[in-house]
Amino acid sequence: MNEDFIYLDHAAATPLDRRVLVAMQPYFSEQFYNPSSPYAPAVAVRRSYEDAKHALARNIGVKPDELVMTAGATESINLAFNGIDGHVVAPNIEHHAVLAAAQARDCTIIKADSRGFVSADSVKAALRPNTQLVSVAIANNELGTIQPLRDIAQVIKVEREARLMRGDTTPIYFHTDASQGVGQIDINVARLGVDLLTLNAGKMYGPKQVGLLWMASHVRLSPQIVGGGQERGLRSGTENVAGVIGFAKALSLVVKHRKYESERLEILRDKLQKKLTAAFADSVVSGHPKHRLAGHLHISFPHLDAERMVFALENRHVLVATGSACAANKGTRSHVLMAIGLAPELADGSLRLTLGHLSTEENIAMAGDIIVEEIIREYARVKR
Repeated sequence: MNEDFIYLDHAAATPLDRRVLVAMQPYFSEQFYNPSSPYAPAVAVRRSYEDAKHALARNIGVKPDELVMTAGATESINLAFNGIDGHVVAPNIEHHAVLAAAQARDCTIIKADSRGFVSADSVKAALRPNTQLVSVAIANNELGTIQPLRDIAQVIKVEREARLMRGDTTPIYFHTDASQGVGQIDINVARLGVDLLTLNAGKMYGPKQVGLLWMASHVRLSPQIVGGGQERGLRSGTENVAGVIGFAKALSLVVKHRKYESERLEILRDKLQKKLTAAFADSVVSGHPKHRLAGHLHISFPHLDAERMVFALENRHVLVATGSACAANKGTRSHVLMAIGLAPELADGSLRLTLGHLSTEENIAMAGDIIVEEIIREYARVKR
């Protein structure tokens, strides 16, 4: 990372932790063998790969044979929906990958409230006798709002038990995309109460294009990629040994340091928020005031051109986002902000500032000063 830049877009991508790179390096070169080959060096690589899967499983409280390794969260999400031929439920603020998968099927898209909060009651009201999958992200990637997964899981458990009582064997599964905020919130699946869970190494200081889907033993899905039968026959292809080993190391590190890091980021985030809201009394902070990721600050400035601000701040060596990287790449107004009813003049003036390992007290203070200066300059330009 160029040390001249202050990076405030950790929700889009995180830098590879040097300790993760060290763990991966041998598997790019001398330990290059195909883990499916029968000779001793390949068997040793297979053992390393399986050890990494054990470490991943241990850190989310599951069995290693319940994991399916994928090429990132989008593939994992698509696999979670593969083989679901009944009704599905998802909130209107989900990642595009979830919404696209849901809308390709019979679906009900439920509404989050103005804070981006999805209530268990709204999920309950959307259930039908043929509902097979409910998908709710553990935390929203734009607003940082943390969802009440345990309450939603209880609704699904009651529905599942009611079906069994009347002799209905239609399955109903609960999936969560837990890619966002892994280093800040607990992702133990037993405590979350989910049946399927998506993770993405690239959001936790691990390698990009590496992900996983955890499936409880009772879940039945269809293969996503057919061929050699790897990953329980659900995702064929030669295993990404270096990537999975890096993923395991990254997850172990963020879980180990989660409490300290979340407390550190919350302090920095609150200082930045206080500085910006003090400078601009009409600014609006979105997301749940209490149940929010420690490193997330979504703030809107009325009638500001946020896209211009992104480039103006880059010229001052501060890197920020207007929303998710997917929406920014398409040049469209964020569907999340539209879903929570944020007024257009606020939505178009929104910045998503996400903190992480690269954030320090010094550079966050400096970033706050620069953002204030550039917003004042932009407002002055518009008034001329």
